[in-house]
Amino acid sequence: MFKFGETHDDYEVAVFNEREVRAAAGIVFLFAIVAFMNGWLTGNNEPTKIMVSAFLVDFFIRIIINPKYSPSMIIGRWVVNNQTPEYVGAPQKRWAWTFGFILALIMFYLIVLNDIRGPANIITCALCLGLLFFESVFGICVGCKVYNLFHKEKAKHCPGESCDLTKERTDIQKVNYIQIGVLIIFLVGVIWGPGVGSKMKSHLFPQQTNNDCTVPQFAIDMGHEEKWKLHNGCK
Repeated sequence: MFKFGETHDDYEVAVFNEREVRAAAGIVFLFAIVAFMNGWLTGNNEPTKIMVSAFLVDFFIRIIINPKYSPSMIIGRWVVNNQTPEYVGAPQKRWAWTFGFILALIMFYLIVLNDIRGPANIITCALCLGLLFFESVFGICVGCKVYNLFHKEKAKHCPGESCDLTKERTDIQKVNYIQIGVLIIFLVGVIWGPGVGSKMKSHLFPQQTNNDCTVPQFAIDMGHEEKWKLHNGCK
């Protein structure tokens, strides 16, 4: 019941299935970003309080009891149970998740116990979201990278063997100059293009200005007066 990681005959340290870990991180990230944006856009922090409490309990089970009984890890295991496992070392995960648990404690104190609204809880939530995003999307465990700074015995069996910095990258891993050029052109087009497109459209297809900013009754009934004004260009 009380242990950290799974034993495997081919590995000298306890391990996790990286696919399960990334799935769990993605699940937590999804609910966390929804709760965070709801609080940011509407000012209603109740979903955030629920999410922070669930986050704290989930990481408490991971660190203190056993990660395989963590609700997010259970769902993650179920979702990816038809995929071939990718084994990664458990010791560095304990270090990373302990950091996440500390952040959860800070958020619980700020948001749930004291209902504090301000830069402190926004920065803490944003940091958690960033760490979850990097692990779920890129397979980069930031806490695992920090692990090597404080331990003489370096992390073993990282995702994609990223612990081994001496290995040579194959052609499929390299980015060439043509790809970089395409990326730059794309970014310039995304950033600069819409403004130019809007100006061309205004010249080619001039529109009559509508100064009527009377909020319709349906928006008033929904309590979305300010949102209606925002979406319709009314100051």
